[in-house]
Amino acid sequence: MTEEPALLDRKVDTKLILMSAWIALMCLYLYCDIYSLYRPGTIDSILKGKMGFLDVTPMSLFWAAVLMAIPSMMIFVSALAAARQNRIINAIVSPIYFLVNIGNLLGEAWGYYYLFGLLELGLVVLIFAMALRWPRQGS
Repeated sequence: MTEEPALLDRKVDTKLILMSAWIALMCLYLYCDIYSLYRPGTIDSILKGKMGFLDVTPMSLFWAAVLMAIPSMMIFVSALAAARQNRIINAIVSPIYFLVNIGNLLGEAWGYYYLFGLLELGLVVLIFAMALRWPRQGS
């Protein structure tokens, strides 16, 4: 009986890890929002022009779009920006989304929301840590 060769395990590029973390974050945001539509009263609230505690207005929808456009664009930035700029941008944006995710959890009572929220917090902490520990030449 011959022994199989060991599996090759290559080091994953920092940009790919960051990009993947932003993609995972966006997927969690989407699924959490979709699941929230099933909460009793949510659709009625939407039909009455409410978005959580906010009134639905052109400006509230604009800021909600900005809030989701930034992590969406971070996928692109993480893939294509030069290492120095990439590190700086990820180190700045990830703590902002840490605060956003903490804010989303305040006053929340549903378990699924905490699950998504904790996973989202873990991802932005990972992004921040990866940005700070960006590999240097020769390491």
